Amino acid sequence: MNIERETVVEAGVSLAAVLVFIAALVVVGSTFGTNGDLSGTGGLAVIASVGLFIVVMTAVGYWLSFRE
Repeated sequence: MNIERETVVEAGVSLAAVLVFIAALVVVGSTFGTNGDLSGTGGLAVIASVGLFIVVMTAVGYWLSFRE
């Protein structure tokens, strides 16, 4: 099985972005979590994390599509 270098780069960049998103959610949960619940500010931080993840993945997708 021979995988092209571009495919490996695309998978690696996407995996890194997902790992950063998961880390952001863990940080938000541990920072704003109290007694198993998330505060109102924590909820906003989760929404911001999801929005930022969408923007980052869009930017990564555009960058990968225009690479030579």
